Amino acid sequence: MNDSSSSSNSSTSRCEYTGAFMLLRLFLGLRTLLAGLEKFEANKSFSFSNYTENMVRMATGISNYSLIPLWAAKLFALSLGFLLVIVGAAILLGIKSRASLFIGGLVYVGLSFGLMAVQEGDGVAWLGMHILMFSVALVLSRHDRFALWADKND
Repeated sequence: MNDSSSSSNSSTSRCEYTGAFMLLRLFLGLRTLLAGLEKFEANKSFSFSNYTENMVRMATGISNYSLIPLWAAKLFALSLGFLLVIVGAAILLGIKSRASLFIGGLVYVGLSFGLMAVQEGDGVAWLGMHILMFSVALVLSRHDRFALWADKND
């Protein structure tokens, strides 16, 4: 009787882990995708020219108030929106979830570094929570059951 009970508990916990991973994947995918799309917006209009203007403004602000040179800030900023959109979509769709989550986490580490450089403590803490969620999602990624292009199981 104990064997069937432990088997049932094992199955239940696997479902719970799968559900927890799915919730994190949905949240992080949507959050990352929308963070990328918002970089293209100005005055309720989305365009590449808005994107360039927004990102150059962001890079200039970071560079002006930190030790980060303008060329490095621009390099990161001008690729940021595209990277966020691609990684966000990949996370949402379950395309190589582990790699997508790891890259997404690295992007948020990069964003955190920029805010650390300008001593924006509240933003760093907020981004730190995202990094924590990416880390938990990576740990739970072995329970990914609904993926468009799944990782190979170990």
